[in-house]
Amino acid sequence: MNSPKQKILFIDDDPKAGELMLRYSEDAEYECVIFQDPEIAMEYFHDHGGDMVITDLRMPGMDGLELMKALKQREPELPVIVMTAFSTVDNAIEAMRLGATDFIKKPYDMDELRLLIEKTLQQQRLSEENRLLKRQLSDERQRFGMLGHSDAMHAVFSIIEKIADIRCNVIIEGETGSGKELAARAIHYQSQSADKPFIVIDCGSLTDTLLESELFGHEKGAFTGAVQRKTGLLEEASGGTVFLDEICNISDAMQTKLLRVVQEQKIMRVGGNQLIDIDVRFVVATNRRLAEMVKQKEFRHDLYHRLNVVNLHMPPLRDRREDIPLLVQHFVDVYAERFHRQVDGFDADSMHKLCEYHWPGNVRELSNLVERHVALASERRLTLEGLPETIIDTQADDAAMSRGDTFEVLPLADVERDHIVRMLEHFQGNREKTAEALGINKSTLWRRLQQYQKT
Repeated sequence: MNSPKQKILFIDDDPKAGELMLRYSEDAEYECVIFQDPEIAMEYFHDHGGDMVITDLRMPGMDGLELMKALKQREPELPVIVMTAFSTVDNAIEAMRLGATDFIKKPYDMDELRLLIEKTLQQQRLSEENRLLKRQLSDERQRFGMLGHSDAMHAVFSIIEKIADIRCNVIIEGETGSGKELAARAIHYQSQSADKPFIVIDCGSLTDTLLESELFGHEKGAFTGAVQRKTGLLEEASGGTVFLDEICNISDAMQTKLLRVVQEQKIMRVGGNQLIDIDVRFVVATNRRLAEMVKQKEFRHDLYHRLNVVNLHMPPLRDRREDIPLLVQHFVDVYAERFHRQVDGFDADSMHKLCEYHWPGNVRELSNLVERHVALASERRLTLEGLPETIIDTQADDAAMSRGDTFEVLPLADVERDHIVRMLEHFQGNREKTAEALGINKSTLWRRLQQYQKT
């Protein structure tokens, strides 16, 4: 099946210019729609769209600049070529500044215009293919709502897949901001209980009294202020999953009460005298090693072993540095859309710094940094300017910055390749040190280098 022809909207108040354009494009690989009135062209674009616009600058009523601004508001990536007489070249330059793709001076040669059209349409096709490939690459590297193609994240994905249909308790360990709740949600929504409740309880933000009331519920009159019966979250979650975040913060007394619930799957409301059956899967998270807390007698060993059917470790961002370019671009796209900013991403030097930083706040810190930069962006390409000093000053490879390399628009894979090659040069070809600094193992680094030799 042949692909539909790309569509060009040609706007010129001179009817002869439109007739000539129509005749000249009869056998072309693109379709040309002619307009003399810019406002009618706008209405057509609204209803039928278009792949490219060629417009005169000087026209009665709406001029070419006004038309271009209106079109760009609807379709920022739309290629626009402006036609201008010699006396209005300054206006064409202004149009370029405002987002026009190119301009051509009147009177123009039709062969010259044809070459310009073909070049612009080819560039647009390549841009669209890059966007589709980029989206496909992101989809391939995003599983269960989490982004990553590092060995560390593949290990996480593998565990989630294995326990998807097994209703067992899980401990998720990892530093703050590493994505423990995302992993918990993935475990629940990949299970057969995905249509049942998923309830999050932050153990670190509640006192024992409040936590007990939230978990188990209470009867009317159980304590001052208990004016009516309250159903506990464990009861509400029956059939589904309860995610206890930062379980390392609960007291000994609460650990004892929780142990009985985990063992027996029964609860009793505060102030009540009846046992209530529940069916709850417990997924708990902690930023401390519970095994060490058990050794230090800070956490009950019997509760630990009841919960620790499966232990899932969420790697810190510094141990999965090869995922940073992918995460950065994902957050740039998310916040650019949210804040209506025309932002492409960070330049090569900035990306290098971001990949080198140790990220004590992990993915959450990275997300916050990108959000701030996109919100304050005044250019399409984000630079080192405005990056925190902690990121800039803690880098060992200052030579990369001093070279003053000019930035090229590159696919994400090329950015990753450039970073790995720079790191390899920094460590004078030592693959072991390079792999360690990148947060990957030597076999992964070897595979990447083999791929680069083939391209």
